[in-house]
Amino acid sequence: MKKQILLTTLLLSAGVRLMAQTIDLTSPDNKIKLTVDLKDRINYSVSVNGDALLSNSYLQLDLGKQKLGEKPRLIKKAVTAVNTVLHPVVSLKNSSVPNNYNQLRLDLKGDYSVEFRAYNDGVAYRFITNKKDSIAINNEDVHLNFADNVEASYLETGGFKTSYEIVYQRKPLADVNKGRMSVLPILFDNKKYKVLLSEADLYDYPCLFVKSTGDKSVDAIFPKAPLAFGPDGDRSLEIKKEAPYIAKTAGKRNFPWRFVVITDQDKELVENQMVARLSTQNQLKDTKWIKPGQVTWEWWHNAYVYGVDFKSGYNQDTYKYYIDFASKYGIPYIIMDEGWAKTTENPFEPNPTINLHELIDYGKKKNVKIILWFTWLSVENHFDIFETLKKWGIAGMKIDFMDRSDQWMVNYYTRVAKEAAKHQILVDFHGAFKPAGLEYAYPNVLSYEGVIGMEQNIGGGWATPDNNLYLPFLRNAVGPMDYTPGAMRSAHKKDYKPTWVNTMSIGTRAHQLAMYVVFESGLQMLADNPYNYYREPEAIKFITSVPVTWDETRVLDASLGEYVVTARRKGGNWFIGAMGNSKPHELTINTSFLKPGVTYNITLIKDGINADFQAMDFKQVTKTIKAGEAIDIKMEADGGWVARIEPAN
Repeated sequence: MKKQILLTTLLLSAGVRLMAQTIDLTSPDNKIKLTVDLKDRINYSVSVNGDALLSNSYLQLDLGKQKLGEKPRLIKKAVTAVNTVLHPVVSLKNSSVPNNYNQLRLDLKGDYSVEFRAYNDGVAYRFITNKKDSIAINNEDVHLNFADNVEASYLETGGFKTSYEIVYQRKPLADVNKGRMSVLPILFDNKKYKVLLSEADLYDYPCLFVKSTGDKSVDAIFPKAPLAFGPDGDRSLEIKKEAPYIAKTAGKRNFPWRFVVITDQDKELVENQMVARLSTQNQLKDTKWIKPGQVTWEWWHNAYVYGVDFKSGYNQDTYKYYIDFASKYGIPYIIMDEGWAKTTENPFEPNPTINLHELIDYGKKKNVKIILWFTWLSVENHFDIFETLKKWGIAGMKIDFMDRSDQWMVNYYTRVAKEAAKHQILVDFHGAFKPAGLEYAYPNVLSYEGVIGMEQNIGGGWATPDNNLYLPFLRNAVGPMDYTPGAMRSAHKKDYKPTWVNTMSIGTRAHQLAMYVVFESGLQMLADNPYNYYREPEAIKFITSVPVTWDETRVLDASLGEYVVTARRKGGNWFIGAMGNSKPHELTINTSFLKPGVTYNITLIKDGINADFQAMDFKQVTKTIKAGEAIDIKMEADGGWVARIEPAN
């Protein structure tokens, strides 16, 4: 009798209650309850503060002859309560990440298990298989069914070949195009709670896409595993044959986590670190060589520099000019993008217009390292390139145009991360799918594109403040994002003109500067012409003072799609970045996050008095401030606001 009472007490203390084949798992703060129902399939429901959020959602893994999750028979259950702290090698939000959750593991007949986790800000689950031989996964059911009608913020695509460079849409789920699908992450809003869906710990498996299946529900859809390829230009392959399955993989493995972040506070979407908590942690013995930092970029303005005494372009004098600029402002890297090599297909032969080895040596003398651009296909066809780059003294690689997320391509990312780490090479993935945890296991992966970034303003004008104000809440909420900020020719949308000579951004100068605080990337680019930075010393001084890794992040105020105010700390210094959409905003923030009794110097840059029609107008103000003082922030339409706060002595 005593043993039975003890067992019951342990189960209750861990947040679990058993009733026949229904199991309740609660978050550590008891606000979120996940109810698992084992009947014809594995159903689950989620409530928050007693409010029904998800109902009759379910999960299933189709192995052909066996469907894991169909008519489940429970063999064993185990409950654990975990409260640890993680310390990412590259801390884009916080150097310490609390990892506090209750976990339920269900071992089921048929050599498989399902793990559920309940966090204070969301829930997650994954399949675990324990089979001797390899298995083929025909399909996976990830069915979310909401208790009430929801609005969706999403990126719509008509096919699996996508770079995720898509403009956000926001509409009732009932109005979402049923013939198309969305990449992850996707955000749902029932007017009381917001629910961010994505995945983590993604290995040897395709990315998850979702499609609307009704007013309140979505289902997963996955690309099939490719079996045969054909030529498709210099930076892609055509899939000639697909398998009937989405993945063929080891029979004994953990599958990717499917998770939702749940909150009634928009700012908590920005602050969440669910991917960090759910991902495999650092697999590298030596990480001292991994140095995140800022990097210049010549491609956005086609290396058309001016105010110089040489002919600009992809040549020796121009790249030395970038190195000199980077050295002057303490920028550790320059990128040599498409154009540095003689052809895109041979990564071993530089363009005859440059002497690459001389540039590498020149950079060493100036404490500036070089990152080189490659197509993924060139890397795949010459996988010994990592060893060569190490011998040359190249610091990193920008790898581009993957534009796929099937099992083969997901494995490509992993192979690249491992091989690059072996030779101490940093990696920036472009033409990429969203982050899903690889960067925690292999922290030499510093960033991913997978976003409508500023390069889309060369010929389109899609990187607008309206779209930018979704990025902290969705795209950056799941991992680093190479948006490529730093434009110094700012315009409102009505004045914007696409050009590759004097490339423009949409938004005020302060809006652009705020990206360096608000947006997260282990490689944070300065996209514009060095001459444009030289002539605005206030802007370049602020940009190059902003770290790319942080000890602490706090979102002071935020509203999805409208505005965000983010404060970040590095050591004893704080930085604040505020960004607004195409409407003006007036906000007041409190500085209670500062240390009491300390006098601080604050240098702020705000929209100038004429920024409502001249987007390049800004004003810099320097004064002192103490903890608890209120700060008024006024942003014009497309506007922004930034501040650097340092102890006065």
